[in-house]
Amino acid sequence: MMCRICDSTDLTPVIDLGSQPWCNNFLHREEIGTEPFYPLRVVYCKGCGTAQLDYTVKKEVMFGDHTYLSGVTKSLSAHFADIASEVGDRFFAQVANRCVLDIGSNDGTQLKHFQRAGWDVLGVESSRTTAALAVQGGVPTVNEFFNLDLVTRLDRKFHVINAAGVFFHLEELHSVTEGIREALRDDGVFVVQFLYMKRIVENNAFDQIYHEHLLYYNLRTIQTLLDRHGLEMFDAYLSPIHGGSIIGFVSHKGQRQCSARLEQLRLAEDRDGSNEMKTYVDFADRIAAMKIENLAFLDRCKAGHKSVWGMGAPVKGNTMLNYFGAGPDRIQQLVEKNELRRGLYSPGMHIPIVIERELTTAPNVYYVLAWNFKKEILANNQHLIDQGVEFFFPVDPTELT
Repeated sequence: MMCRICDSTDLTPVIDLGSQPWCNNFLHREEIGTEPFYPLRVVYCKGCGTAQLDYTVKKEVMFGDHTYLSGVTKSLSAHFADIASEVGDRFFAQVANRCVLDIGSNDGTQLKHFQRAGWDVLGVESSRTTAALAVQGGVPTVNEFFNLDLVTRLDRKFHVINAAGVFFHLEELHSVTEGIREALRDDGVFVVQFLYMKRIVENNAFDQIYHEHLLYYNLRTIQTLLDRHGLEMFDAYLSPIHGGSIIGFVSHKGQRQCSARLEQLRLAEDRDGSNEMKTYVDFADRIAAMKIENLAFLDRCKAGHKSVWGMGAPVKGNTMLNYFGAGPDRIQQLVEKNELRRGLYSPGMHIPIVIERELTTAPNVYYVLAWNFKKEILANNQHLIDQGVEFFFPVDPTELT
C-alpha cells in the first residue's frame, strides 16, 4: 500500500491487534456469529512518520448508519459548547452573518451550541439515523459523505469548518482536505479536533485503535497532509477530552502567524521521539503486557465469584474486548446510556447490552470501558462506590497539566 498522507511505499508493521470485527457493528441476537472480521494492524510510514491502518473497511459499511451519538455524554456536550464560544469570541466576534459547517456532525450537538450563539449552521453527516435525529432537532443536515464533489455542489464558503473526531476516519482523505480548502473563506478557520497519537501512546490507550480510525496523527504528521493542500495549522492546544485530543486551528497557508504554544507542542514531540518507529514498537510490547494483566484481573474476579459488568459499550471498548478475548464468561453485560444500543450485543465477543437507567441491581465490579469519561462516571456513581462496588479502569490516563 501507499502511505495515506505522503504516498510513500516504505511502510513497516508495528502493531497487530489480530482479526477483529468492525467495532461499531453492534448485533441483534439473530445476527450473532455472522459479523465479518478484518485485519486490525498499524503500520508506520518511514517517509512521513505517520501511523495508520493497512486495511480499509469501506466507508459505506462503517458510516452509512451507526449507533454512536455525541449528545449522550454531558462532558462532551460541554466541551463542544466551549469550542463554539472560543471560536466565536476569538476569531469572529465582530462579524455579521457568521456561518459554520460541521463535517461528521452526528446528532447536531456541536452545531446546536453554534446556533444558540446566532450562527448559520450546516451539518454534513453520512449516517442516516443520526442525520435524521439532527434534522428532527432543528439542525440543517446534509445526509452525505463530505468530499470535494459535495463542496462543489454546495457552492458556499464558510467562516468556520469544524471536524470533531472524524478527520482521522477519512477514506477519501485528500478529496476531503481539498474540499475543506475550497469551502473555507479566505479569512476562515478550520477547527480540527483529533485524538492525539502522542497521548494514545503515553496512556497505553490501544483501544483507540480501530477500523474507523484509519490515521493516528501527531502535529508533525498532520502538517504534512495540510501542506499538500495549501493549509497550515497556526495554533493548537491539548484538551483532556477523550483522554487527550488536539484542538487545532488551521487557515489558508500564510494567513495567520504560528503560535508559540503550537511550536512548543511540536518540540515536545521531537524531544519524546513521538514520530519515531521505536516508539510504536515499544507501545506494541506494552499492549501485549496489558492483555496478560487484564485477563489475570478478570480471571481473579471470576474465581472469586464476583460479577463484572462493563461500564459503557463504546466503540473502542470492542477493540479491547476482542484483543483480550474477554466475552460473557468474564464480563456478563455492558451498561449503556445510549438507547440506540438497547438489546444489542457487542461485535465479536457477543456481550449483551442493557440500559443504565433501567438497572435495579449492581455488580461487584464495573470494568470501565468508557474510561475517557472517568470523572463523570465516578461522580455519577459515588453511591455505588460507597456501597463497595469497585470501578476498574483498564486504561487510566494521566491528568493533563
